[in-house]
Amino acid sequence: MKQILNENLIYEILSVVEEVPAGKVATYGQIARLIGRPKNARLVGRVLRFSQYYGDYPCHRIVAHNGRLVPGWIDQKHLLQDEGVSLKKNGCVDLKNDQWIA
Repeated sequence: MKQILNENLIYEILSVVEEVPAGKVATYGQIARLIGRPKNARLVGRVLRFSQYYGDYPCHRIVAHNGRLVPGWIDQKHLLQDEGVSLKKNGCVDLKNDQWIA
């Protein structure tokens, strides 16, 4: 069954994203687990893709399960580095050091 996005779900995801502190990152799967939908990491990514229509959220702090940044979003790297997030040589976030523990 296809998941229907509603504004309550969108704001539930965005409210968790808003809690990620500067200098830390969370993964899409981590956000999904925190809202009680552990198998919906892609849904989180879909919501974040359109987050600018709902306000100003720190979506740059959300990365893939392996620390990979959003492909093609050059500013994400700079925003994270400006906050003190460390990147490995391969360009991924060092989750051992910088993952948010919620």
